[in-house]
Amino acid sequence: MTSAAELPVSSGSTFDLNQDSQAMPHHDPLKKSQGVYVTVHGHFYQPPRENPYLDAIERQPSATPFHDWNERIHWECYRPNAFARVLNDRGDLLGIVNNYEYMSFNIGPTLMSWLERYDVEVYQRILEADAKSSQRLYSHGNAIAQVYNHIIMPLANERDKYTQIRWGKADFKSRFGRDPEGIWLAETAVDYATLEALVAEDICFIVLAPSQAQRCRPFPSEYDPQPEWHEVGGSQIDPTRPYRCYLKPSLSVVSSPLSANKVTMSEKTEGLPYIDIFFYDGPISRDMGFSDVVYSSTHFAGRVGAAVRGDHRPAQLISVATDGETFGHHKKGTEKTLAYAFIGEFPRHGWTVTNFAHYLSLNPPSWEVELKSITAWSCAHGVDRWQDDCGCGGEGGVWHQRWRRPLRNALNWLRDQLIEVYEEYGSKLFRDPWLARDEYIQVLRDRSPASVSSFLSRHQTRKLQAAEQIDALRLLEMQRHSLLMFTSCGWFFEELSRPEGTQILRYAARALELAGDVAGVQLEKGFLKRLGLAESNVPHFKHGGEIYRQLVLTAQIGFKQVAAHYAITSLFNNHNNTPSTQDTSANFHSYQKAVYCYTANDLDYQMQRMGALSMAVGHLKLVSDITWESENLVFAVLHLGGWDFHCCIQPFTGRRDYSNLKEKLFASLQQASAAQVILVMTQIFGGEAFSLQNLFAEERQRMMRLLSQETLTRLDQLYTQTYREYYGVIMAFHRDELAVPQELQVAAEIALGYRCMMSLRSLEQDIIEAQLSWNHIAELEAIATEAKHLRCRLNIPEGKQILEQLIVRLLWQVLHDANGSFATDIQRLEKLTDVGYQLNLGISLEKSQELYFSCLHSQVVPLCLTNLDNQADVSQCRQLLKLGQKLAVDVSIILKKLG
Repeated sequence: MTSAAELPVSSGSTFDLNQDSQAMPHHDPLKKSQGVYVTVHGHFYQPPRENPYLDAIERQPSATPFHDWNERIHWECYRPNAFARVLNDRGDLLGIVNNYEYMSFNIGPTLMSWLERYDVEVYQRILEADAKSSQRLYSHGNAIAQVYNHIIMPLANERDKYTQIRWGKADFKSRFGRDPEGIWLAETAVDYATLEALVAEDICFIVLAPSQAQRCRPFPSEYDPQPEWHEVGGSQIDPTRPYRCYLKPSLSVVSSPLSANKVTMSEKTEGLPYIDIFFYDGPISRDMGFSDVVYSSTHFAGRVGAAVRGDHRPAQLISVATDGETFGHHKKGTEKTLAYAFIGEFPRHGWTVTNFAHYLSLNPPSWEVELKSITAWSCAHGVDRWQDDCGCGGEGGVWHQRWRRPLRNALNWLRDQLIEVYEEYGSKLFRDPWLARDEYIQVLRDRSPASVSSFLSRHQTRKLQAAEQIDALRLLEMQRHSLLMFTSCGWFFEELSRPEGTQILRYAARALELAGDVAGVQLEKGFLKRLGLAESNVPHFKHGGEIYRQLVLTAQIGFKQVAAHYAITSLFNNHNNTPSTQDTSANFHSYQKAVYCYTANDLDYQMQRMGALSMAVGHLKLVSDITWESENLVFAVLHLGGWDFHCCIQPFTGRRDYSNLKEKLFASLQQASAAQVILVMTQIFGGEAFSLQNLFAEERQRMMRLLSQETLTRLDQLYTQTYREYYGVIMAFHRDELAVPQELQVAAEIALGYRCMMSLRSLEQDIIEAQLSWNHIAELEAIATEAKHLRCRLNIPEGKQILEQLIVRLLWQVLHDANGSFATDIQRLEKLTDVGYQLNLGISLEKSQELYFSCLHSQVVPLCLTNLDNQADVSQCRQLLKLGQKLAVDVSIILKKLG
């Protein structure tokens, strides 16, 4: 990357993010079109990964050490781009750049929903970036919309096209507070019917690959009233200018019954409707994804410079586009390249960093373009990658994709069947069922009871009864899953049984289930018959029907599974401080808890323990937050100790029956015989039973950790005892430079790790109670010294996380709430940071740096530069600046000013 010494800096020691590096003395290229403009577009998107029954992403082991792939990519890409580092030659922090403020971007609505829940700080940085770019670029923000859940638009029916655009627009406006000027098409897949829908929905521009253009020509003029068409079907189109694409009657239907702004015949004669199109630079964009060009801002700027046309045109745009995940996830650290390029390299060349909408406002098209009929950016065969065995995405020619066409046919068939259900039953509940579907995005953004009630009141044919409200929501969810089952990722790769293919089949299964709940239709048999034609590459699965049976049906969840999950976990959730001693019982009423997208109303709960056995019996009302459907259930769960659970569920049939059931169950428990209790449970509930294996993955793993904790603690203590007894032996091996026996070395590492965790937890408690003790820091120093002498590697990821959080909390206290102990707090913070490095846990100071840097210009620098006559303030400033050095922030110039 560019040397930090070459980057523009302020009069202070830190990078000046507020300076207008694009301002020029003679003209403002942000107001008047002149010179070279650069746009880097990032298409940020993740396949929907939520369990359709829980509306949450479950743990994905392949993403370890992260919870799931969204989380992993977030920490490798989305967050680093919100806090991109500018470093000096020593690796110290010069500045933090919000890359979203300088790059054009779209973020899939489903991904934005996840970001909003998971990391609101990054989510807000993205919104702020768009607002700031809008201020800088005269009301043209960097963000553009995306069709809602990444379906291939040319393969969608007309209604789905419009819903995808309308949901994408509505989601965008609810977040960014403005209507989108442009929209990103999934895989840039386009045809003229899609363009027509975009124009009807007031979309001004789209971005395509150069290979998608067929021919172009300049606008007719006085000197050339009939300009010649230039054939550019081999990607030869000039990407440095925008183009206008007219919707001619020969290329598209003049108007659509679904269009909100219909194109009439009179408008046709007065002027054809159109949409503007940018074609990104293909060679540079490919290099960004598949070469090392983005590992160096100098190299990147060189590639951009090579694309500048030397034909003396007043203005030109060099635009590149790639998956946003390239920057940090696919190519680690390249978010720094972008930051250097935006605020260093590009301005140094005199180039203006802009976005498509702003450039279009300065340079409206002067050329017309016609597109190839049906195209996308990642398939050389039109859009066959999402419907045929075209070879794109194949496993090196080994695996076929013959399953793609039958999968597409099966889902199209199902979609059409669901349309019939929706229109027949929806017309009884909604004044306009399809308008209700288009506006259902409002509920997806806010599922609160007030929001849902407001939505239903606007669309209902009459005041709906409770059961009708449930059916109305079921129908809308059926349609939502019908859209989700066409998410492009299901066809993108080489095999249907991959997670992406399985996921879209799970959406299909949920849609089938909802249709059955409302209309009683049995569509699964016909769907499976069609899936049976989708031949799998994996012999074990054979075809799509078997994939559905093995990977989809087994993952279905109903009220009984949710109730079993609640019942088993209740034994460990300390129900309103349930007593934990033997031979005790307790009753509780109206206890409410969220279980994923369900609300559990615990109407009665009683637990008793007898020896090693624990039993809980309860009456539970479960309500779906999505469809409002509910069930009253009775549960009984027996914990036999360890990993052994036996849980039964049945419908609630009345208080008398429930009272008798409890009496029988707890009477059987008094016999202290597990076999007798299970026999009685079977007599009452029948043969169906649930165990730990039936818990949702997240909670199952949490409980496995809880159940293992006692054993692990006992082992930690045994290893500690072994370590103490053989400490002298271990040291003797080290003195003689001999390899320590593995058994003893492992004992030392586990013992020191255990001791370290105990100290960190004590230190954490100290900070919570605002009574930070030097003793615990000294203990950590001693552990670090001991580990170094014995060459022990402490493997305690939780300890690393605790230490990072402690440093952030102490730093916040120093900067915002010193409480008269400023000097002591700084000493403790510096000591704790040193200890973090000495323990060799691989701690990251990024969040601490972000916190410090956010206060540097607003608090620290003004204090240091305005109170030079006050020795106490100068001393405090010096301490704060030395703390910055400790956190690897470059504050050298300010320190020099203090003398």
